[in-house]
Amino acid sequence: MYDDATIMKRVCAGEYLLFDELVVRYRKRLLRFAWSKFGHFSAAEDLVQEAFLSAFAARETYNPSFAFSTWLWTIFLNLCRRHYKREQRQPREIVHSSMTDAVVVPEPSSSETPLQIALKTEQFALLARYLCELPEVQADALRLRFFGGMKFTEIALTMDCSLSAAKIRVKNGLLQLAHRFSEASTSEGDVS
Repeated sequence: MYDDATIMKRVCAGEYLLFDELVVRYRKRLLRFAWSKFGHFSAAEDLVQEAFLSAFAARETYNPSFAFSTWLWTIFLNLCRRHYKREQRQPREIVHSSMTDAVVVPEPSSSETPLQIALKTEQFALLARYLCELPEVQADALRLRFFGGMKFTEIALTMDCSLSAAKIRVKNGLLQLAHRFSEASTSEGDVS
């Protein structure tokens, strides 16, 4: 199979159907990021679709000397920021439905029991909640690192910060998450 840059060159040359391969490669990671940031699956799907449409529309501006993933994630992160600002200006009540807001978790292995799958789903939902409580730059850096599978250099390029700033954002975010999870486990153990 072709690498991302080759696919983009061929898409720019008119082989538009090859863009589907990029959608398949990046869709799940983008969805996990957006779901953990906004908490509802339908908004996450809309943002991911909008990111791919924007990337396709701007395909001629892609520079193959840079990683496609960084370019796509930059487009996506900017869309997420705009969506977040719109949500802040126009708050609305969100009604959660099990049909539309399914929790996105990693695929279960065939050896996992239903209890293990339920615990994984619950832990993921808790993680998403704690991420929303972090400063946005830390939460986004963590999402890029762990949901997006990005290296620190890619995070720095995507977030337009230095390499050391990207590392510090991830480290501080992890420390705050560890603190929140330890608080939660301590409070669960209290039987007052």
